[in-house]
Amino acid sequence: MSDNDIILRVEHLSRLFGMNKSAAQKMIAEGAQKDEIYKKTGVTVAVNDVSFKVRRGEIFVLIGLSGSGKSTIVRCLNMLQRPSSGKILFEDTDISQFDKKELRDYRRQKIAMVFQSFGLMSHRDVLGNVAYGLEIKGVAKAQREEKAREMIKMVGLEGLESKNIGELSGGMRQRVGLARALANDPDILLMDEPFSALDPLVRRDMQFELLRIQQKMNKTIIFITHDIDEAFKLGQTVGIMRDGRLIQLDTPENMTANPADDYVKEFIESADKSRIFSASHIMMTPTCLVHLRDTGPIALKEMQKNGVSSAYVINNHLELMGVITQDGAISARREGKTVDQYMITDLPRVSPDTSINDLMPIAADARFPIAVIDEQNRFTGIISKAAVISSLL
Repeated sequence: MSDNDIILRVEHLSRLFGMNKSAAQKMIAEGAQKDEIYKKTGVTVAVNDVSFKVRRGEIFVLIGLSGSGKSTIVRCLNMLQRPSSGKILFEDTDISQFDKKELRDYRRQKIAMVFQSFGLMSHRDVLGNVAYGLEIKGVAKAQREEKAREMIKMVGLEGLESKNIGELSGGMRQRVGLARALANDPDILLMDEPFSALDPLVRRDMQFELLRIQQKMNKTIIFITHDIDEAFKLGQTVGIMRDGRLIQLDTPENMTANPADDYVKEFIESADKSRIFSASHIMMTPTCLVHLRDTGPIALKEMQKNGVSSAYVINNHLELMGVITQDGAISARREGKTVDQYMITDLPRVSPDTSINDLMPIAADARFPIAVIDEQNRFTGIISKAAVISSLL
C-alpha cells in the first residue's frame, strides 16, 4: 500500500469520557481493562490506541458489539468527537489542527455522514432533502437541483422527487439520505449502521445498492455495523473492535482463515461463508484443453491423459469457446472433422469475484464444471459441484 493510495490515516487514537482522564490513562498504560478503569476512575474508555489506514476507493468496515468504540471512532473522523490523544490525518493533514473555517470546509467538502436514523427533514420533499447540503454551500438553485436529481436517479428514486418524506418507506428514506450525502460529492462517506433499522430484505437491497454505487462512483466509504455478514459482504478491509481496541484488521478471507484470537474466531463463526468466499478461492486450473482446430483423436488423447470424459475448447486468445465430450470427440473422429463442429457452447460462466452464494444455484443445474472467465475474457479456472459444497463445510 503506497502513501499515494492512503486517503485517511488514524494513528494511536484514543477517546476518553469523564473527568479523571490522567488517572485513567495511567491505568491504561499499566494494562488495566475498560471495566476496571471505569470502576476506579469513573472514566469510560471509548477508544483505546487505535491505528489504521484507509485506501482511496475502498469500503472499510468497522464491526463490533454495542460499546466497542466503533461509532465513537466515526465521530472522531469528522470531529463531532475530539480525540483525547492520537492523530487523524486526512491526506496527511492533521484534522485536529483545523481552525473553525477549515473544519467547516472539511465537513462540507471532504466528508459526509449517513445516519441510522436517516436525519431527513419532514417539511421538505425528496428533492429538497437531497439538495439541502448544496443549498448550505451556497450552490445556485438550478445547479443544486440538477445535481440532486442526478443523485436521486443514482439511488433508484427517479420520479419521487416531489414526494413528502412521510410517504416513503424506511428503505426509500435511507436512499434519500444516501443521495443527500453523495450530492455533496465528498471524498469520504461515513456510514454509521445505516441499514440496521431496516427489515432484512430491504437491508439486503440497500447493501447491493451501496456496492453498485461504490463501483460506479469509486467513493471511499467507512462503514460501521454490528452484523458480521454485512461486514464481510461489503468490506474490502474489516476491523473488529472490542472494548475500545482494534483486535484484528484484515480482509474477510484472511480473517476467516486466520482469526487473531478466540474472540475473533467466535465472532465470525456465525458468518455465512457463502458470502465471504468467491470463485477465485475455490477454482482449479483447467488441465484438459484442446484447440478449435484440433481433431477428434487429439481430443480423445487429451481426455485419456487427464482421466476425464470431456475437454474445454479454447481459441488462440485463451478464450473459452465450448466443451467437447467423449461422444462428441468420437463423432469428430468418425467424420474426420475438428472439435468445433461438435462442441457444446451453452456453458455456465462466472467471474473470479462471484460469491459462493451466487455459485450454488448455477452449480446445481450445471452439466459441466463452471468456467471462470476474467476481465479480459480469458479462461482462468473451473469449479466443480464438489468444490462449491466443500467450501461451505
